[in-house]
Amino acid sequence: MKIIVTGSLGHISKPLTEELVRGGHEVTVISSNPDKQDLIQEIGAKAAFGSVQDADFLATVFEGADAAYTMVPPVSYFDPHLDPVAYFSSISNNYASAIAGSGMKRVVNLSSWGAHLDKGNGGIAGSYYLEKILDQLPTDVSISHLRPTSFYYNLFGFIPAIKNAGVIVAAYGGDDRTVLVDPKDIAAAAVEELEKSALDRSIRYVASDELTCNEVARILGEAIGMPELKWIVVPGEEIQGRLEAAGMPPHMAASMVELQTGHHTGLIAEHYYQNRPAKLGSVKTTDFAKTFSAAFVQK
Repeated sequence: MKIIVTGSLGHISKPLTEELVRGGHEVTVISSNPDKQDLIQEIGAKAAFGSVQDADFLATVFEGADAAYTMVPPVSYFDPHLDPVAYFSSISNNYASAIAGSGMKRVVNLSSWGAHLDKGNGGIAGSYYLEKILDQLPTDVSISHLRPTSFYYNLFGFIPAIKNAGVIVAAYGGDDRTVLVDPKDIAAAAVEELEKSALDRSIRYVASDELTCNEVARILGEAIGMPELKWIVVPGEEIQGRLEAAGMPPHMAASMVELQTGHHTGLIAEHYYQNRPAKLGSVKTTDFAKTFSAAFVQK
């Protein structure tokens, strides 16, 4: 198949591209960075340089393709002008237009757990609108919405607190259950969805490990030589203050607190547990802990 992969050579898109090329597919990788040219070609893929915020560019690249992996590039919560819903919706409309004009019949879209909600989930609300916009495409377009859980690498954000205070601090934690995922497991799921024969509409959750926040803290603590490491829960107002003090705009700090509170109450995970995957991915928290330990030393 001729497959378009968005996301340049990011955490998911790189292993996804590598696996698709090994499978004999003709892959074009969209990137905004021309410096990625040689790396993309070394993998065996073609490169198309431009922005997913450019509808005309997407229409040109998607034309004649059989399938696409779509994702919305991450942005900084420290951007004072960021409106997650508007950002996701704009790019979603660009994708929908390009897909409709291309004739392709299969789309695998990167969404998020918590995307069953249009509010109460912080910035994830953008993924709710992403799914809704793509679902308006003609019914003969097969769409698989991948909903990964919390990325392991988000845990890197706790390193400063661990170094400064010796604890992980958030508006969720302790015995709250969390579900973590590795990009390689997401990429493997994306390959399966792109290559499946059935044409349908589906939502697929992707996860690597299910455990409590305290269990996560213990595993990470043992890896960095702090076996008594705790993950404590503090009021959202305190997290809001910490984030604003670090320079995050108040509206985005509130969005982050809303997301963390959704973890604490179980709101984010409720639909996941009703539709949990039959099999978890292969990368476990103990595996990620080695990467976390290396990052902890470097920072």
